[in-house]
Amino acid sequence: MKEINGIINGQGKKIGIVVAEFNDVVTSKLLNGAVTQLKKSGVAEDDITVAHVPGALEIARTINRMAETGKFDGLIALGAVIRGETSHFTYVCQGTTRELAAASAQGKVPVMFGVLTTETVAQATDRAGGKSGNKGAECATDILEILSVEEQIKQL
Repeated sequence: MKEINGIINGQGKKIGIVVAEFNDVVTSKLLNGAVTQLKKSGVAEDDITVAHVPGALEIARTINRMAETGKFDGLIALGAVIRGETSHFTYVCQGTTRELAAASAQGKVPVMFGVLTTETVAQATDRAGGKSGNKGAECATDILEILSVEEQIKQL
């Protein structure tokens, strides 16, 4: 039996991050967590590219454009959609989730989903460096792990 386990090693990896500016009080913390974790894991600062987009719905398009360049080993999508008083929340969450899932499943490079979909600002803050950890940092570790798994699959 062969087992494949991901190894967290960012040396030589080129990582792209797309971060939504909407809810910046949350997304800036997600971005900081991701960049800090990538650097701790061996990704050189020059190998990290960050694209800022207006909101969550713009993340998937930018992820797709970055993937098409062939310049990135992996991509991270970061955003925060917080429920408001209208159904806008539902449509943004559904559209963003659907498009990013398609980009990850069908794209040339893996995509980590770091878009928070929460009921309150407090819940989002908890997941952006608060008591529930930092989803950006988690995505940074996860992208390196999946890249390792995919490299090992290629070598079978």
